[in-house]
Amino acid sequence: MSDSPNLAPRPSALRAPGRPVPEAAGAIVSSSDGRQSLVAAGVQRGVRRLFAQLGHVSLPEFTLANGRRADLLALGPDGRLTIVEIKSSVADFRADRKWPDYEDFCDRFYFAVPETVPFDILPPDRGLILADPFAAAIMREARHHALSGARRKAVMLRFAHIAAGALHALADPEGAQPYGS
Repeated sequence: MSDSPNLAPRPSALRAPGRPVPEAAGAIVSSSDGRQSLVAAGVQRGVRRLFAQLGHVSLPEFTLANGRRADLLALGPDGRLTIVEIKSSVADFRADRKWPDYEDFCDRFYFAVPETVPFDILPPDRGLILADPFAAAIMREARHHALSGARRKAVMLRFAHIAAGALHALADPEGAQPYGS
């Protein structure tokens, strides 16, 4: 763990006492395309719960205009857009250097990790969330960099379109267009 003064202390446990992490976290977590590991799916679930508690709505596996796919895009009640990049292991972080390409599409950027990933491998100037399948905690706030009006409108329209398409698919699986199209 980093000794950085702007880093919150690591909580001993995120989940409620007596609520064990299930052996197959994937059984309680649905991934949009099945590419996520069980650990990453659990982190995603915890992060989405955190953002919901903060009044945000979120979409997983959000394809950006540059072709990159953000692990999670959250829309706040104030219109702020937050991208969360999930890293399930040290190897996952070291293998992926695409994350700087996401920052042009959000107001805030966070890494989200399980408790098994050491904080000190992550860039100290980016937001940090610690998560498990039941909850998440912001360990380091993300810096804010406002999007241009045109970019914000484009991302929010895509967000709305995908969210409405997902709702349509729930109501009419045979009549809806594929999620994200």
